Amino acid sequence: MFKLVTIYGGSGFVGRYVARRMAKAGWRVRVAVRRPNEALFVRPFGAVGQVEPVFCNIRDDESVRAAMIGADAVVNCVGVLVGRGKNSFDAVHVDGAERIARLATEQGVAQLVQMSAIGADSASESTYASTKGKGEAATLAVYPDVVILRPSIIFGAEDEFFNRFAKMTRFGPVLPIVGADTRFQPVYVDDVAKAVQQAVEGGVAPGVYELGGPDVSTFRELMDQMLRVIQRRRLVINVPFPVARMKAYGLDMIEKISLGLVRNGLITRDQVRTLRYDNVVADGAKGFADLEIAPVPSEAVLPDYLWPYRPSGQYAAIKDSAKNLRAR
Repeated sequence: MFKLVTIYGGSGFVGRYVARRMAKAGWRVRVAVRRPNEALFVRPFGAVGQVEPVFCNIRDDESVRAAMIGADAVVNCVGVLVGRGKNSFDAVHVDGAERIARLATEQGVAQLVQMSAIGADSASESTYASTKGKGEAATLAVYPDVVILRPSIIFGAEDEFFNRFAKMTRFGPVLPIVGADTRFQPVYVDDVAKAVQQAVEGGVAPGVYELGGPDVSTFRELMDQMLRVIQRRRLVINVPFPVARMKAYGLDMIEKISLGLVRNGLITRDQVRTLRYDNVVADGAKGFADLEIAPVPSEAVLPDYLWPYRPSGQYAAIKDSAKNLRAR
């Protein structure tokens, strides 16, 4: 009989790659999400009936339990970059993680994998990082054999990093960023999914693994790389942290005063705090090498999905080739 894995947040950026890999490996996949009707795209990842989205609210015990019934393994991919309303950082990263782990123990689930993030630290000044750290601690307290994966910035076709800044280049000659000298270690989303698959299948010892790609680059260097790929020239300007804090404060207040009608989609105060610290694998941390995975460099993947942002879009390669033709 096929084994069953429940993936909480399985229709999200990382979750969908995990779902696809698990389906290809022959597992039945239950994708637990808030809006199953918006996650129907996961069904073709496997044979008919192999991959199914189901409703789940991770703030509710019975909802989480129902999605977990009969599962041999559980993956928690739920996370938020901005905490809003009932889906606050604490509710999702701490309470949600503890709930999934506690119920996994209650139901005798053999493998539990939790997605966290590099920089997770309960003492961090960043609410995002501190709640990730508290979520890890809460999970370990009730499910000590959990495998916790901490990726750096994740890139891939659906990412909210390179895609976001590539879109910004369409609106002017200047590209403002906060924390230009902050270092990142971008990791390909399918490499993260590969690590999750290994952990689900029991090939990974319990513990914390920090996942970073083969290259360490500053924020400015990543933007320069992105600009070369999309063939645009923009002036990358570093916004000083004091200025960024004031701007983020104003945007956060507008959202608060408007009762959420006007969303802060640019940068929050918590994101400014997060950008003050490097996002790279710590010295001595377990990582891809321990999993025998060779991570893919960003330069090998970015051209595959950033080409729509080029001035000539899909015709950029043809135009480049035409320049080499000699007039006859």
